[in-house]
Amino acid sequence: MYKKKKTILIAIILVFLLTAALDNRLKIVYYKLETDKISNPLRLALITDLHSCRYGENEQKLAAAINAQKPDILMFVGDIFDDQISDANTEALLSAVAADYPCYYVTGNHEYWRGTQAFNTKMQILADYNVKRLATDTDTITINEETINICGVDDPDAYRVNNTDIQSGIASFQKQIVQLNKLNTNGNYTILLTHRPEYFQFYTKQSFDLVLCGHAHGGQWRLPGLINGIYAPNQGFLPKYAGGQYQENDTTMIVSRGLARESTRIPRIFNRPELVIIDLT
Repeated sequence: MYKKKKTILIAIILVFLLTAALDNRLKIVYYKLETDKISNPLRLALITDLHSCRYGENEQKLAAAINAQKPDILMFVGDIFDDQISDANTEALLSAVAADYPCYYVTGNHEYWRGTQAFNTKMQILADYNVKRLATDTDTITINEETINICGVDDPDAYRVNNTDIQSGIASFQKQIVQLNKLNTNGNYTILLTHRPEYFQFYTKQSFDLVLCGHAHGGQWRLPGLINGIYAPNQGFLPKYAGGQYQENDTTMIVSRGLARESTRIPRIFNRPELVIIDLT
């Protein structure tokens, strides 16, 4: 009898662990950053790596989660679209939220992977919903009586639609960042939107206050408290910037674990998709 009870208990524990490991419910993750460059609080919503995955009918679960947080600005930092999945879910989300907030977007790698025609279609969807694409651009915006700079760069994989090669794409990407850094001399709090976290050391050589990224998908598999991520694109195994907050000198980088679910080839393990909320105070 004791052996049977022990077997049942082990089975229950294993089922519990498996359920927890594969939990892909949306999670809200909060960061609070203090700066002497602003006096009134600002709330940012960081949305990345949606890959046009489904969050309820017409994306209402994700839209409701965003609205419940009452952000001041929405930041879309790449791979909002996918190269295989239809754009319908992405468009549904934009239809639900874009009219209510200032929205900024930079490209990720997947937007480029289906070629020029598909890329242009995705960019037109953004334009249709008045989402501002930043590509070596800075927008200075005033909200809650606070004025900040929001900068953005194209992903290095832009080379796929620019008829160049990957090395040219990387060189162009780095040149964009240096150019943006030189343009931002007004003393405002400055945010860089970029899909890629693996260039953190390059970002810290500039003068951005905050860098917002995605791309790493949280390292896909995690062991919370032990291993932050197993593997991330362009970082490989045990990625240094899988997800979370990173600090060097005066630059803070926040990496979202992203929203991808059914688009991933292998399931997320102990790595729930996340909507990131950043409070600047």
